[in-house]
Amino acid sequence: MEKRRRIGAYGVVSNERGAVLLVTGSAAATPRWHLPGGGLDHAEDPRKAVIREFAEETGLDVEVIGIREVSADLIEFPHLGVLQHHDRLVFDVRVRDGVLTPEDGELAEWLDPAQVDLVPFAARVLLGQDLGAEINQRTRPFDDPAEPANRVRRFGAYGLITDPEGRVLLTQIAPRYPGAGRWHLPGGGTDFGEQPVEALVREVFEETGQRAEVAELLDVSFFHNPAAMGPEGTALDWFSVRSVFRGEVTSPTAAAVTEGAGGSTAQARWFAPAEVPALTVTDLTRRAVRRL
Repeated sequence: MEKRRRIGAYGVVSNERGAVLLVTGSAAATPRWHLPGGGLDHAEDPRKAVIREFAEETGLDVEVIGIREVSADLIEFPHLGVLQHHDRLVFDVRVRDGVLTPEDGELAEWLDPAQVDLVPFAARVLLGQDLGAEINQRTRPFDDPAEPANRVRRFGAYGLITDPEGRVLLTQIAPRYPGAGRWHLPGGGTDFGEQPVEALVREVFEETGQRAEVAELLDVSFFHNPAAMGPEGTALDWFSVRSVFRGEVTSPTAAAVTEGAGGSTAQARWFAPAEVPALTVTDLTRRAVRRL
């Protein structure tokens, strides 16, 4: 099967009766409902994407009040021979204004999630139910075949990793990579079919030799550089969505880069929080370390 990737942003909102706003494009007697939301445009802020999708699908003006989860699903399009990895960001939102007005051909209603048929992704988010892999019979997968060859869209998982002494684990970006020389949070892009937490544990070990335990999701941000230079000297239109988790290494050792890091990490070290302000760090690192 051909493999494709997509990043989507979705929102959860409840009314005063505890009902959740759900949408469907099905005209069946028993439709399958899902959360309002959809794919990110290139270089789009995920939070703005949720607001845009709510306006398009429900007619409501919403604001984002928190991040609920990040996850990944594999969706099959068997009639097209496509297997799609779908990175999903789920935000909690609040209605600011507007009248519920579904998009043409769609339905939008306030419903009790436990009383309706939900797509597997929505069932997991709202009810904690694991319904297994999703089989999707849409006409086409979510992909733009005309996307420029130099356009990179990446979903990453990074960690604010500490040890029992309160030291923070950082990695230095290798020469010829964007941000070379700066100290960065350990982490990186997720592999096809990989959950963000799984990716973070793998990346921490590859880049630092440490075995981390991942805790709560702290934040989601995005980065866009339309003229980033790759290690081969090729200009890339680079867009990445980055999830940041809290984590701990309970039995730390001297940090060391392994061969699995792939050359993008020059070195790794443990730092006392007081040492970090003197370092040249990435914006992602600076924002995360403020939480210590």
